Amino acid sequence: MVGRVNELYDPSEPERVRRRTRAFALLGRYNRTTVTDSTERIAILQELLGRVGQDAVIEPPFHCDYGSNITVGERFYANAGCVFLDAAPISIEDRVQLGPHVQLLAVSHPLDRSQRAAGLEYGEPIEIGDDAWLGGGAIVLPGVTIGEGAVVGAGSVVTRDVAAETVVAGNPARPLRTGEGRKL
Repeated sequence: MVGRVNELYDPSEPERVRRRTRAFALLGRYNRTTVTDSTERIAILQELLGRVGQDAVIEPPFHCDYGSNITVGERFYANAGCVFLDAAPISIEDRVQLGPHVQLLAVSHPLDRSQRAAGLEYGEPIEIGDDAWLGGGAIVLPGVTIGEGAVVGAGSVVTRDVAAETVVAGNPARPLRTGEGRKL
C-alpha cells in the first residue's frame, strides 16, 4: 500500500511520484495493446496490479494511479474506460463485472482549505464482493464496500456501503430492491 488509510499525504513525495511513473509506463504499454495481444495484456496486468485472478479481463483504455493497491479476483471483467484511483486498497472479488467508464475513487481531499491548498490527499479503501455488477459510468467514492451479488445502476454515484444482494441506483445511489434473483 502507498500510505496508511485516512492519513494525509503529499502526492508529490518522490516515492509516490516514482510509483505513479512506473504505473503510467505500464499503462501506456497496456493501452496500446490490441485484442490479439491477450498474453501481453495479462503479463502487464500481473506486473501492474497487486493480484490478478485467473481469466480476469480489463479492456483498454484503463487508468490507475499506482496499480499495486488493486486486487482483482477470478473472472473479473472491466469494460473500456475504467478509472481506479488507488491511493488506498481497491479489492475486487470473483466474477465482478464493471460496465464502461466505471470509476473507483479510493482517494479524496481534506475539507480543510489550508490542507487542500498544501496539496494534501488521503485514501480510503473500496471493497467489492463476489458477483457484483456495476453499470456503465457508475462512480464509487472512497471508503465504500459493495456486498456480494449487489447491482449498481448505470450512472450511479455510490456514497455509502451497499448491502449484499441489493440493487441501488441514482445520485446518490439509493436501494431499489433487495434479494437474489429479482428483475430490475
